[in-house]
Amino acid sequence: MDLPKDQDRSIILGEFILNHKATVRATAKQFGISKSTVHKDVSEKLCKIKPQLYEQVKEVLEENKRERHIRGGQATKLKYEELSKKAVKL
Repeated sequence: MDLPKDQDRSIILGEFILNHKATVRATAKQFGISKSTVHKDVSEKLCKIKPQLYEQVKEVLEENKRERHIRGGQATKLKYEELSKKAVKL
């Protein structure tokens, strides 16, 4: 997906994160750009362009950060469940 440059892109990314409660990684994947680009756009540029949107996006990103250890544990659990299913089939 082609994105406009700088200001417009920052707003689009911020609105996507806010509307979907998306992580930086999921947003980057959705738009085909790097995580560092997403992070820079929403943390540095967005606060200058749309401070109110920036505050809302910041809350979502902070919530994601607080929950990341839970997601990591779930991913590990799924990984080992899949491995055990494969071992049973052999």
